[in-house]
Amino acid sequence: MMARLLAAAITVAMPGIWLTSCSGTDNCGDFTATEIATIMSASQEGGLSGEDAGKCAMRVLTINDSLDLAVLRSSSFSLSPEALGSKHFRMLSERMLSTVTHPAQDGVGIAAPQVGVNRKVIAVQRFDKPGEPFEVYANIRILSKSDSTVIGREGCLSVPGMYAYTERSQEIVIEYADIDALSSAAEHNCKGLVRNIGKLFGQRAAVPMVTDTVRGFTAVIFQHEADHLDGILYTDRAMASKGMQENGY
Repeated sequence: MMARLLAAAITVAMPGIWLTSCSGTDNCGDFTATEIATIMSASQEGGLSGEDAGKCAMRVLTINDSLDLAVLRSSSFSLSPEALGSKHFRMLSERMLSTVTHPAQDGVGIAAPQVGVNRKVIAVQRFDKPGEPFEVYANIRILSKSDSTVIGREGCLSVPGMYAYTERSQEIVIEYADIDALSSAAEHNCKGLVRNIGKLFGQRAAVPMVTDTVRGFTAVIFQHEADHLDGILYTDRAMASKGMQENGY
């Protein structure tokens, strides 16, 4: 999770994120039993668990714990249409947003591995959009990076109390799952307008993807969070000449 380095208002927004599967099952696809247990685990606030955990914050994994570090250093996997349409994806999205916007965290981005789920899901604050909303992106990858770069200070709540300077591209092109398209297709299936539901959900239909060009500080956040999905920490990219420094110094 990239620690907040710029002051900005937080507006939580996830347009089109609520996809409902027609299967009627609770576990719709790729999430493992262990991942589901993590997603529905007791919250840090009040000890709520399961459905009651809802939008409560999750524990952020850190490099100070060897088990946490093993998760943070692991590669993450994409999600199927079934998984993207499940209540578990919805809950994971809600809880990631609650975690990154929690006053104790005060972050501008978070990746699923940081809450113990090695899936390609991130939440990023879009400083490049009106209202600077947080948005959730699934099955995301960076297609290209500009040669023009910028050097800036980065921190991460998985590396508590420290920051370092890194060099990042100023412009990137990203690709991610088109949740809106999946949602629309599922809606049509539920209304009987698309008869061959097996093609969409029963036979692992391909997830429709969209691309977006992102620039500036928001592009830096995307690069930081995308690195988490490959088991890379910003400390791996820290500039040797500047080294690691403690926050506040």
